[in-house]
Amino acid sequence: GAATEVWTPVQTADRFPWLNTEDLTAASFGPRDEGWFDNMGLLSGFRAAAKAQGVSFVTDEAVGLDMTGGRVTGVHLKKYGLAPCGQAVNAAGTRAAVVAGWAGLDLPVEPRKRTVFVIDAPNARHPDAPLLVDAGFYLRPEHGTQWITATVPDLDGPCDATDFDPDLHLFEDVIWEQLYHRAPGFDAVKVVRHWVGHYAYNTLDQNAILGPHPYLPNLFFMNGFSGHGLQQSPAIGRGLAEHILTGGWQSLDLSDLSINRVIAGKPFLEKAVV
Repeated sequence: GAATEVWTPVQTADRFPWLNTEDLTAASFGPRDEGWFDNMGLLSGFRAAAKAQGVSFVTDEAVGLDMTGGRVTGVHLKKYGLAPCGQAVNAAGTRAAVVAGWAGLDLPVEPRKRTVFVIDAPNARHPDAPLLVDAGFYLRPEHGTQWITATVPDLDGPCDATDFDPDLHLFEDVIWEQLYHRAPGFDAVKVVRHWVGHYAYNTLDQNAILGPHPYLPNLFFMNGFSGHGLQQSPAIGRGLAEHILTGGWQSLDLSDLSINRVIAGKPFLEKAVV
């Protein structure tokens, strides 16, 4: 049902003449149901909807799990003590492996640092621009003449979960030359601001790890999204909620993303992480 189209370089240049297509073999384009959204706005909406349905949010630090008879019976909180539970979900992002370790389990998820740049390009005014994913960077318009761009570092590896120091050299050393090659209108560019975030990176196959653990059947995992969790979160939330309530996948069969493949060491590889 996806509307994705595969274009020749000529088709690409006809639609977006500001792109250099001379070295392309093909391009893919989504003519509908594509776009981007504000991450914190989406999170706020999810939280407000949950509160409206009776969910209570507790602000505290989880420090351990309480386990009895092969089940998780509670979560130890730093401030409030033990919070009993019938089901537990590991949704700890970059700390997912830490939470799994409290239960004596291994999880191949680690923090990987990403530096995102907001740039101003006065000669690149392209109101029709889509999200562009090239070989070495991604780019999307922001406001006016501003754009958001980032890359995957060549020496990409685990980082400390508290490390938010930006890798500022990446724009000049890695992104700009490739960006200017793909779109000559980016000849004059200035970095306006930047921020740093972490991917919860699944080192096995860069895909989500979902569902109950066979050794602790009431401990559910939703981890290791490797940068595409925001896109998948509505479906993953629904799928996991249905699994908790019914004992299996319902609306969506997410068994390919089961934690069982991690235990078996059989990757379900995602090849397009940016």
